[in-house]
Amino acid sequence: MDESSLIQQARRGDLQAFNSLVLHYQTLVYNLAYRMMGERESAADATQDTFIRAYKNIRRFQGGSFKAWLLRIATNLCYDELRRHQRQRQTSLEALYVVEEDANPALTAQTESPESYAQRNELAQAIQDCLNRLPPDQRMTAILSDVQGYSYEEITAIARISLGTVKSRLSRARARLRDCLRSKGELIPGRYRLNSKTNEPTGTMD
Repeated sequence: MDESSLIQQARRGDLQAFNSLVLHYQTLVYNLAYRMMGERESAADATQDTFIRAYKNIRRFQGGSFKAWLLRIATNLCYDELRRHQRQRQTSLEALYVVEEDANPALTAQTESPESYAQRNELAQAIQDCLNRLPPDQRMTAILSDVQGYSYEEITAIARISLGTVKSRLSRARARLRDCLRSKGELIPGRYRLNSKTNEPTGTMD
């Protein structure tokens, strides 16, 4: 995909060119929105609103990373929605594993036993529940860093916050997540439980 060419065409009002950009980025945007909002319907609405807003404002795009620009729109929409309603979203087990094709390989193993798959799903459900309990700003930073895998520098570009703010929010988010996961105790498969002294997985099996 010649992204630069498509962007220039879209800036001139070429809807087909913009639709090509949508097809390329829609899964990435949806996954971010889903993990921010915690449910399919809200994530789908946020994804649609992201691309509508992007199309209306693409002439204002000044260059740089188009992906970062899109994700900034998506995170701002989700963040505003969460703050406006002040509600904690609950996730479904089925929806949690809608992940992009280039997701972390550790989350998408090609072959695994039914037992391992069930345990991984239990852990994923626990993690998403704990993410849903974070304040929106910390949730956004944790998702961008620890779920989507973006670097500090990429997060500063997406969220338009300083490097120090990224690190501070991420540190607080990780501490809250550790406390939340530790509180779940028996709900988490044994191999994934945090050691109370090291904050590392115990490595044991039930």
